[in-house]
This record gives sequence, C-alpha cells and structure tokens, in this order.
Amino acid sequence: MVHHTTVPKEKSPEESLVFGATFTDHMLVAEWDDVSGWHAPEIKPFQNLSLHPGCNVLHYGLECFEGMKAYKDKEGNVRLFRPEMNMNRLNRSSARLCLPDFDGHSYHDCIKELVLTDADWIPTSRGYSMYIRPTMIGTHEWLGVGPARKAMLFTICCPVGPYYKEGFAPVSLFAEERYARAFPGGTGDVKAGGNYGPTILPQVECSRRGYSQVLWLAGPEHYVTEVGTMNLFMLWENEQGKKELITAPLDGTILPGVTRDSILQLCKEWSEFDVVERYFTMDELVKALHEERVHEMFGAGTAAIVSPVKQIAYHGHDYAIPLNKNDASAKAGELTTRLLNTILDIQYGDMPHPWSVNISGKERTGTIYKPVS
Repeated sequence: MVHHTTVPKEKSPEESLVFGATFTDHMLVAEWDDVSGWHAPEIKPFQNLSLHPGCNVLHYGLECFEGMKAYKDKEGNVRLFRPEMNMNRLNRSSARLCLPDFDGHSYHDCIKELVLTDADWIPTSRGYSMYIRPTMIGTHEWLGVGPARKAMLFTICCPVGPYYKEGFAPVSLFAEERYARAFPGGTGDVKAGGNYGPTILPQVECSRRGYSQVLWLAGPEHYVTEVGTMNLFMLWENEQGKKELITAPLDGTILPGVTRDSILQLCKEWSEFDVVERYFTMDELVKALHEERVHEMFGAGTAAIVSPVKQIAYHGHDYAIPLNKNDASAKAGELTTRLLNTILDIQYGDMPHPWSVNISGKERTGTIYKPVS
C-alpha cells in the first residue's frame, strides 16, 4: 500500500544539497519473520524506525545496503541505471549475513513506485540525481549470536549533487599500510555496514595528513586494491609495452561495483587497449611511474562515478600521478573524462542504452505493483 504524507517537506535549492543530508517525503518498508515470511511492503511517510534495544542489528552488525540513483532526462522521464545489479548484490550481501533473501524483481518494482511517488524531489541538472539506499537489517530481539529470525528491508531516498564539494577534481591518496579494508574469507565483496565503520578512523587520519582518500593495500606484498569506498583503475603500459586498463580482480575482497562492471564492459567494447583484472603491487606502480608508463588513474563508484587521482603518498614519498599528458591544464585524463561523460549520457538518457531504464511509463495504480514474496 501507498500512504502519502499529509505534511510534505520544503525542498532545498539544488546548489545547497549536501550528499546524503536531505531526505524525501516517503520511505519503503517490508518486514520479514521466519514463520510468515515477507509481509506486504508499504510506502509511507518518512519517519524514524522503532527498534527493540535487543535487536541483533544493534549488537552484531546484521546489516547490509545498496547505493543506486534515479535521474531525470530532458523530457522529464525518470530513469534508473542497471537496477537489477543492485538487487542481485543486495541478495548476495543478505545471504552472507544470514539475512533473508527476497524477490529482486518484485522489490525493484517497489522501489520504482517509491521513486515515482517522490519524483518531484529528483533534481533536473546534469550531475544531480536522487540517491536511493535500500537497506536490510536484522530485527530479531535476541542477544544470542545467530541468524536473524526477524528482518526489515527498507529504502530511503536523498536528492544529491556532486559527491565531492569541489566537483570533478583530482584527489590525492594515502597508501595505507597499517589498516586493512578487507581480507580473504571476509566480507569485502558485499556491502555490509560492518565493512565501513572500521574505515572511518583511517580516513580521519588520512585527512589530517592532508590527503583526500585512503588507498587500501593488501598483504605484505602491498597489492593495490581499492580507494576509499571505490574500485580503482589505472591506464598504463605494462612491462611488455602493451597499453592496458588494469584493476584488482574479484577475489572475494573486492566489491563488485556496478560502475566497475560498466567501465569494464565499455572499455572492452571500445577495444582500444587491453582490459585486465589482476593483482599489481605498489612496487610495480612505483617502477612504472619512474619509467613514465602510467597514463592515468581513477576511482569508480555510484556516488562519484569516476574520481581522477593526482598523487599517492607511499613510504614517506609523494608520487605524482599523470592526469593528462596532452593537456597540462586538464583536471582528468582523456579516458577518465570519456568514461564520466559516457556514463552520464547513459544515465540521463542522452545516449540510448539498455542500462538506462525509463520507469515513467509505468501505469500508476496507487499501490505497489507486486508484493515481495
């Protein structure tokens, strides 16, 4: 059912939006228990959750989430970008935490209805969108350590502008040797809330040193893995002289990002260089920098899409990363800029593509299309 708010909030001007700080009028909630299964989902006015103090989400971190966006094209249609990938990943994350699975197609329909209900909140300027946060939590009132017998799946939305206040600008990284983001056999390949809390202290320390983001290293070899909360890519010439785009492989410690997959597919279609998923170390990177084989580097994720890298601090030395060898004034490399513009064109419907789903043509019935089952 859809219960509309009787007290709509005042909307903020687009230019004043801070990422994740403004919430729309409605939310989507569905509850589950191990006796009855999924209860009927409901769209209702945005409100606080009421939880028992003994819920296992509060004590054992039984929580996972997704990040996706809705966009408005030039005709005012509302679009989603590859939403089926978010539903599939949320189900994988839930399974890893012994939370219940759900019908991804049905919940996708529920999210469509929520987004259309709050469509007036979606900014219209390029680079602005509505961020969508589906979340699964364990609500079982029990202090024992075990699978949740109750759970809640809810979705909230935020109108957002660019993730970084400075906009599309290169960032500096601090290569972290003390702390680890993920480890083999852990949960680095799912979007569990417990992955993010421990990264805040390293990020605070990184900022105090004057750097923008943490570059996460793995193992005594110092394999290059991810940057901040993003996947990392580098365009370089390998030691055999072949130009390639390289990123860490999906080995169970790397998050299978939707933007990551989109970049890999686009670059393979362009066929202008090799696209490689393999491990590489900081020593390999430093050697390539000394030999001037690195072309550009960037992070990739839903919030920022792509974020160019200009510098890495490692072992007490700041290594400059080339931004654009053909244009000294450019804020990003040619590939980074091309990927940003291509993905934006797809997301806003300027480039017809099956990844961009126009949901405005759905018949509005005042109810959610299908119950989660």
